[in-house]
Amino acid sequence: MDHNQSMSYQAGQAKGEAQQKGSQMMDKAGNAAQSAKESMKEAGQEVKAQAQGAADAVKNATGMNK
Repeated sequence: MDHNQSMSYQAGQAKGEAQQKGSQMMDKAGNAAQSAKESMKEAGQEVKAQAQGAADAVKNATGMNK
């Protein structure tokens, strides 16, 4: 392999490694986004349940639940 071929090969190797690392980072970012989405959904469901419980307590206290 002459010098130019060697440099071209090394550049190709570096490009492939950079693409792979970029892909891995995108996967990690996607996983983080999905995790955040699921956490927010769970938090929203918890708040909704608490609000429903509070509304039911008010209805019971005021006799509107009969």
